[in-house]
Amino acid sequence: MSPEKFEELMMTAMITVLVGFMAFIVWDLAKKSKAGRFGTMILFLALGLGVLGFVIKTVIIGSLEGL
Repeated sequence: MSPEKFEELMMTAMITVLVGFMAFIVWDLAKKSKAGRFGTMILFLALGLGVLGFVIKTVIIGSLEGL
């Protein structure tokens, strides 16, 4: 396995772990602050938009490199 392929796989895995950990932190924050259902939904929406932005950026960069 080439170092580039290993780095790509590990980057994907570590980003996934980081997003999962951030989701746990947001859930714990919502639970401890008694945010309720709506507040928890808003917190996860904010996290989801950040993750969506990262995914969109990755897709755009990948499509531009293919041109």
